[in-house]
Amino acid sequence: MPDTRTPLDAPALLTQLAPSYADVVLDNLARPYPHSAHHTARSADDRPTPEQIHPAFYTAFDWHSSVHMHVLGVQLLEHGVDAERDAALRRAIGANLTADKLHVEGAYLLANANWERPYGWAWLVRLAATCAASTDAEIRGWASALDPIVDVVAELFVAWVGTAEWPVRHGLHTNSAFGLGLMLDAFRDLGRSDAATACESAARTWFEADAGWPGDWEMSGQDFLSAGLSEADLLRRVLTPEAFATWFAAFLPGLTAGSRILRPYRVTDEADGYLVHLHGLNLSRAGQVARILDALRRAPAALDAPAAPVVAGLTAAREPLLRAGLEAVVAEDFMSSHWLATFAWDALLSASALADPAAN
Repeated sequence: MPDTRTPLDAPALLTQLAPSYADVVLDNLARPYPHSAHHTARSADDRPTPEQIHPAFYTAFDWHSSVHMHVLGVQLLEHGVDAERDAALRRAIGANLTADKLHVEGAYLLANANWERPYGWAWLVRLAATCAASTDAEIRGWASALDPIVDVVAELFVAWVGTAEWPVRHGLHTNSAFGLGLMLDAFRDLGRSDAATACESAARTWFEADAGWPGDWEMSGQDFLSAGLSEADLLRRVLTPEAFATWFAAFLPGLTAGSRILRPYRVTDEADGYLVHLHGLNLSRAGQVARILDALRRAPAALDAPAAPVVAGLTAAREPLLRAGLEAVVAEDFMSSHWLATFAWDALLSASALADPAAN
């Protein structure tokens, strides 16, 4: 890690960390066990191995982590790694993202309509969008193979938000705002206008009227998401910059760098899979703060005297959160290494975009 006395250079860190993060991805995609199966058995004979029901995403401890390790792998290919790692990543990802394997995955999702909702769905469509955005022919081929399963997720998603009256507001996988945010970006990028419109409608219905969020109360001992910042990160995707600045001022009034919602947290037992969620909390908040700051800086009113302390507080909090999370990413314990690198890369990408306005 860089000297804590010097500011973080996020673009340089992306290049510096890419080889070690590629090694993390390759280790995860080759590691079928330990595995946390979330399969609901329907009889005594219903005992499939993970690979039988999830031939594309059966490694990296659980299904959603396998999916987002594939996302990170594609992002690393797009960023650029050395030839040996590039070839290894292509072999590992290409072996999984085949039409036959993804057909099995899609059939499982259709047969288990509430499974991995919305977190796993969100990472799956982000994987498709990441592949589709590439100019690399092989990676775009993976996007084509993923297209039918995106159809499945879009169908399940539209059905879900058409019936769900209330969102889930906590800091774990079923958090509605975090999933909606990833899916909204991906559906927009993929040209899935109906699903994107459903995302926008749900975001407004569930969250636009919120105000006075209790940011000092929300953190619990196993969160890896800030419920409040996830909600703000979603609304900045839906509202104009000016409207978002007004909404955010009412949503988190009096926010400062010392507010509990912005403080870094430490992990006391690296082998505890729930406690290490707090490393992810630091990283996810670092990325969300960078994206919220970008939205606020696009609204001139957000820089006026009443709002300036909030912007200053977010600015002061971002780097300590990022530092705290980055220190934990390349860890020996699999409870950390099966997922944290994805959130670290996301936070660094957001920090890089904030540092370089032309990247937005």
